[in-house]
Amino acid sequence: MRRAMLTTIGVPLLVAATSAEAMRSDLSMAVSRTATGIIERWRGQGERGQILRFVQPSLIGLIDGTISTLAPIFAAAFLVGSHAALLVGLAASLGAAISMGLSEALSDDGELSGRGNSVVRGTLTGIATFVGGTFHALPFLISDTQTALKLAYVVVGIELITIAWVRRRFLQVPLHRSLVQVTMGGCVVAGLGALIGHA
Repeated sequence: MRRAMLTTIGVPLLVAATSAEAMRSDLSMAVSRTATGIIERWRGQGERGQILRFVQPSLIGLIDGTISTLAPIFAAAFLVGSHAALLVGLAASLGAAISMGLSEALSDDGELSGRGNSVVRGTLTGIATFVGGTFHALPFLISDTQTALKLAYVVVGIELITIAWVRRRFLQVPLHRSLVQVTMGGCVVAGLGALIGHA
């Protein structure tokens, strides 16, 4: 009787495991196809097309993700601690990624502006937003809040330098001016987070 029950229970578990494996495989193939398609489109564009259709949407997402999530992450860190800051950071990054991706895709279909496929631009913006918001949340995996904050400051600095470099490389914005602009924006938002966190 017991063996029969275990066998009966084992059948749906085996089906569920097989089904999960198939889903994982399908997702992996879809991501691979999307990445291959984006790379092929990138290579087929001239420099102006690369900037309009790939660099700008990615840069918008990276800037928004990096700067907009600073306030909630640091406020949560100061108010509650590392674990809360990590969860708030991940939630803020996911929310911002979805919002920014939809905004980019729905605000311009690319027909009039010549900025290319709206789905590709929205995807790039969403991914870049998530990356920008998540990196400085990861230090809060460390349970000691002060140590996590110090590491987060370094990560934010690296993110801001990366943004400044991309702007210099593709948009010809002088590095020193770009560093000042993105650092000022980051400091204002991080400062607001710290003020709210100490309220």
